[in-house]
Amino acid sequence: MTKASPALLARLDRLAASRPPLDPGMAEFRMKLAAATPPEAVHWPLERQRAAWDTVCKAWQAPHPPGLSIYDDTFASRHGPLKLRIYRPEGADHRPGLLYFHGGGWVLGSLETHDDMCAELATGADVVVAALDYRLAPEHPFPAQYEDVLAFLDWVMAEGPTHGIDTARVIAGGDSAGGQMTASLAIALRDSGPSALRGQILIYPVLDADGETQSYRRNATSSALSRQEMLYYLDAFLGSAGSPARQDKLALPLLETDYAGLPPAFITAAAHDTLQDEAFIFAERLEAAGVPVMLRYEPELDHSYMRARHHSAPAFEGFKAIIEAAKTLAYHGILPEAAGRGPD
Repeated sequence: MTKASPALLARLDRLAASRPPLDPGMAEFRMKLAAATPPEAVHWPLERQRAAWDTVCKAWQAPHPPGLSIYDDTFASRHGPLKLRIYRPEGADHRPGLLYFHGGGWVLGSLETHDDMCAELATGADVVVAALDYRLAPEHPFPAQYEDVLAFLDWVMAEGPTHGIDTARVIAGGDSAGGQMTASLAIALRDSGPSALRGQILIYPVLDADGETQSYRRNATSSALSRQEMLYYLDAFLGSAGSPARQDKLALPLLETDYAGLPPAFITAAAHDTLQDEAFIFAERLEAAGVPVMLRYEPELDHSYMRARHHSAPAFEGFKAIIEAAKTLAYHGILPEAAGRGPD
């Protein structure tokens, strides 16, 4: 099991003791989410789970901002064709690219469930967003998602310029399970040589399989992502206890022992989220390895807060910080000075 350092454990204790209540707009979102996908949804047939999640996402979907060209494409991988969606701001100039990997526990989600967020990221950060419709578990467990991400990067580097992407300025990002894929990609590229990524954005990421952290225990039944749900997703993605995937750092980035040389990272953590502690631990390890890192802590928010951005003032501010980080990393390869919200 992954452990935080004693200093970090003490800090997490202080934060828990002073944590404010959940923001009302966030609470409204969480109630709507729970109505359509209650904890027992993990026992529903997969088709029903996925349909319910699609319905929830559509209910909270915002209109596309003006000035975007949005279209789908496919590319060939070793395991068959994969679908992607391009969000390209108006103008003839090539822009930096953001490779986006959606959340959903590797089991749920699609290009549709994250469509409005990708559109707002493209407009707000003035980047070309390329979103991947990767294979889902449990039909396709790890390393399927890792393989799809690598194939996607190869496609972007080869074909990106025809879609307005400046391939010398590419970052990657994702929420929840998509954060895991982003961190995994960054580690794999670092290990294989000079990285193609200028930065990584990890939005309330899954980084480990330790269901006994303080945030897992504290938020076990009160979060938009319950402990039961998260453990179900981990089993679908990794297989049962003892499977080789549970010992693979590309499946669980907190198993890595050397974080030196990774690209700058912007990481978000929400106080009411089961996954909060993983973000703190990862940020601590990056900082110790000399990697530029910014951890933005959201004391009034929960998992999936990006979906509540138009219903919750703190969620809106958190989403603006993600946009600012994406723009600064993509255009300059550095972290923004003002987007962080320190945890102390």
